[in-house]
Amino acid sequence: MLAQADGTRRLLAPTEVIADYVAGTYAFDVVEVVPVVVRSSGPVVSLVAGELDVSYDVGGRTSLGRALRLVPERVATSPGWCRVTDPLARLVLEGVRTRGSGSDGRFETYGATDHHAIDAMRGSWRGRDLGPLAPLLPEPGFGFGSTPPRPSVTTLVTTVAES
Repeated sequence: MLAQADGTRRLLAPTEVIADYVAGTYAFDVVEVVPVVVRSSGPVVSLVAGELDVSYDVGGRTSLGRALRLVPERVATSPGWCRVTDPLARLVLEGVRTRGSGSDGRFETYGATDHHAIDAMRGSWRGRDLGPLAPLLPEPGFGFGSTPPRPSVTTLVTTVAES
């Protein structure tokens, strides 16, 4: 998912099947099927998706991450727990939800198990530098669940209930 400065919401997906599935849950202005390659080496994660080339340095576990690690994974990833944590997630992390429905009626829950800061990021879109790491404001409006303003990475399990 790529949110452009002009407000365009773009999905870069590796296959037509994935593009259709994700576009059925979230809102995009443009959907493209492109080669997608993700690599990690220590704390550095790199992504190349079509004309998007990004790498970021995963930083230390946040206070939220330490709290998430206290919850057993089986509990943290259960739809019932996501129902309990959703009001808190909405309050603590602007734009974040742990449960909701997509435009196609599928119901999804996001069970978070860890959270880390992103210390640095480098990237380009269509050969143009993306600039320095900065808060994501305004929220891009992909759908019921979005990203917090502060750059971070969350480990989670998505559970989907087909309608």
